[in-house]
Order: sequence, then C-alpha cells, then structure tokens
Amino acid sequence: MSSEFRLSIHGQWSGRLAFFLAATGSAVGLGNIWKFPYITGENGGGAFVIVYLICIAIIGVPIMMAEIMLGRRGRLSPINTMALLTSEDNRHKIWRAIGWMGAIAGLIILSYYSVIAGWAMAYVVRMASGVFLASTTDGVNGIFTALTADPERLLAWHTIFMLLTTMIVARGVQHGLERAVRYLMPLLFVMLLILVGYATSTGAFLQGVNYLFSADFSKLSTESVVVAMGHAFFTLSLGMGAIMAYGAYLPKDVSIAKTSFAIAAADTLVALLAGMAIFPIVFANALEPAAGPGLIFQTLPIAFGQMDAGTLFGTVFFVLLVFAALTSAISLIEPMVAWLVENKNVTRIQAAVYMGLAAWVLGIGSILSFNVWSNVTWSIPGLFKDLTIFDTLDGLTANIMLPLGGLFIAIFAGHLMAEHKVKDEIQTHPTLYKVWFYLIRYVTPLLVIIVFLNLIKLI
Repeated sequence: MSSEFRLSIHGQWSGRLAFFLAATGSAVGLGNIWKFPYITGENGGGAFVIVYLICIAIIGVPIMMAEIMLGRRGRLSPINTMALLTSEDNRHKIWRAIGWMGAIAGLIILSYYSVIAGWAMAYVVRMASGVFLASTTDGVNGIFTALTADPERLLAWHTIFMLLTTMIVARGVQHGLERAVRYLMPLLFVMLLILVGYATSTGAFLQGVNYLFSADFSKLSTESVVVAMGHAFFTLSLGMGAIMAYGAYLPKDVSIAKTSFAIAAADTLVALLAGMAIFPIVFANALEPAAGPGLIFQTLPIAFGQMDAGTLFGTVFFVLLVFAALTSAISLIEPMVAWLVENKNVTRIQAAVYMGLAAWVLGIGSILSFNVWSNVTWSIPGLFKDLTIFDTLDGLTANIMLPLGGLFIAIFAGHLMAEHKVKDEIQTHPTLYKVWFYLIRYVTPLLVIIVFLNLIKLI
C-alpha cells in the first residue's frame, strides 16, 4: 500500500516546520555543543571543518534522506516499518533487524546520554549559585570529580532528566514532541546567539573564529578525516531509529530532500556557532582548545568563573546543553515507545513509562561505572581493554550498532527496495535524485564501511 493512503496511528507533524524542528532537535545534541568543538580543536581547526562539511554532504544527507524515506513509506515504528517494507518487496526477514537495531541502540544511548545530561543539569545549578567564581583549575577539577564520584547525586539528576523526557513523549506527537521542540529549538538558537555575542566581547573573538575557519591542511591527518566522517554520520542521529520514527509522522506533501538539507544545515550551524562561542572564551583565558572531552565540564567553567558576568553566561551555556540533550532524548525513546503502542496493546503513557523506566535502570550501570564500579572492567586481548559499563555501552552503540544501521539503511534503500517506491517518496528534481541514488548505492556505503572499520579499532 502506498504511504499516500496510509497514516501513522500515532498522528503526524502539523507541517514541514514541525518536522524540521523535531528532526533538528534530534540531530542537535551534546555532540554539537560538547563534542564538535573539542574534536575540531584536536584535529587542526578549519581544515577539519571543511572535511566535516564535505562528509555531511556525501554521508550524512544521503542516509538521512533514505531513513526519512523508509519511515514515511512504512508509517509505523522503525521495527514494524522494516517488517512491512521487507514483506512488500519480498526481502529476507533478516532486514527487519534494521528496525530492531536502531530502536534498541536508541534506548541504550538514552540510558547513558541521560547521565551526561544530568551533569549539565548539575552544572546549571552550580554555575547559577556562583560556585565557579574565581575558581582555579584544581578547584574546578575537584568539583567535577566530586560530582562524578557521588552516585546518589548522579542518580538524582539522571532521574529528573528521564522524568522530563518521559513526560514529553507520553503526551504524543503533536501535544508532546512537537510542542516541546517548538519552544526548545528557538530558545536553543537564541541562547547560542547570545553566547556568540558574548564571545565578541572577550577580546579573542577573531582569534577563535580564525582558529575555527582558517584551513591549515598540514595539520590534517588520515585519522582526522576518519573522525570527520564518523562525526558527520553520528551528529545527524542516523542509524538509531529516531529519524525513521520521525519520518513516519511526516506529511506526504513535504519534500524529503529539501527538509534533509535544511536539517543538515541547521545542525551544522549549531555546531559552528558553538565553536564561535567557545573558542574565543578559551583563547581569552589562555586555555587549551584541544582539551578533549573535559573542555566543557573542566575547562570552560574556569573561564566563566573569571569573566565579568561569567556566572550569567555560564548558566545560559549549561541550560543550552540541557535543552540540546532533551530534544535528542525524546527522539531516542520514541522508536521503542511507538513499537510498544503498536504491538502490546498499551497506551502511549504506559509505553513511555515502561521505556523510560528501562532506560533509567540501564543508566544506573553507567552512573556506577564512574565511581563504585569504576574498577569493574573487561577486556578482549587484541581488541580492547579495561572497558567500564559506560565505555561498553558507548562503544557498542557508537562504534558498532549505528554504523551498521546506517550501512544497512543505505543498502536497503539503494539496492533492495523497489526503485519506483523510492522515487515516489523522494520526489525531487531528476538530477538531484540521480546524484542521491548514486551516492546511496555506491559512495555512502563504502565510506560508512571505512568509518566502521576504523571505529572498531578504537574500541
């Protein structure tokens, strides 16, 4: 049956803007504001950004278009969408695993994502209360260490974040997901622009912008290119069921191609604005731009603590982080919630509570891996060593499940699905369609395989 005559039982977005905000919210998360600046710092600044933008165009956008297309064609949860589409095209049932792998990966990611989001929530309170005023490096490191070493405090923040996520998702597509992103996404952009404006007053704005946009390809290594490819893939929330689930609620008359380009552009804009806000602050305080994952939680608080009005703008920054995390979290839980409603005769509220509780319980393992169970690790000789629970869940999803999900989506859309159905959903300019179809059949899968093989080495 054509999706033109099939509507999702969960409802649909009110229009293109709602879907754009929701999918952008899914894509924009801690990866844009927390991860992008520090991996840019570690890989040579502007040259890395150029490679990253190329990778967004040839990996991110093609897979996003394919994932939205599959979701809208099926009009069901990712699990049932893939079951329906494999059946329609008489493909082996093994391809249903795309839906299961994405939905389960999303739930696993949410379990530890919520823990990191809890750190951001804790920092909102600490920043607003002036804890970081005139703090030294040792003082800020001590605050971070005390937070991660306290399982009860981490559990409290993890619980609050999961409750917020569950409450939004329980209200449904238009009253929950859409209403949340209609408020959160504009506020997120406004806060980012405020922080960029603040960065212009630091005296190091041009230095930060130059670092971000001046291309020195001598600093670019093969590993840098692979990191750019990997981040381009992950930053758009691909392979975890979220975009497929959101695509199921997309009206038929909305262009998948135009919307995908708009989402990728907005996601990239947020990452670049985050860099424009963060690097001037880093340089103005003689901090290290390649400080790694600690840039946000252990480096920036030092800068905010020493600046005029730093308490205010530091608070805005961590509220921004929480908003970004929340818009991603609701998309991570949605695929499993939708499947429960479709298959287990439960209400949406019940399904949201069940899945929220599952993610909450699983997240406890990640919490304890930072303190009580920090010495509980496991290794496989020749592959990886000393992985905690948090490291294991992160490595399993980011390095294995998501790349495989993206690869299988590309193969299914480019080789296994009847092309007239693909054309019926994509509905774009013939030349653009041909370029996309070539990329999704040949180029994108090859590049995802390269990302996958290199990420396996990093486990």
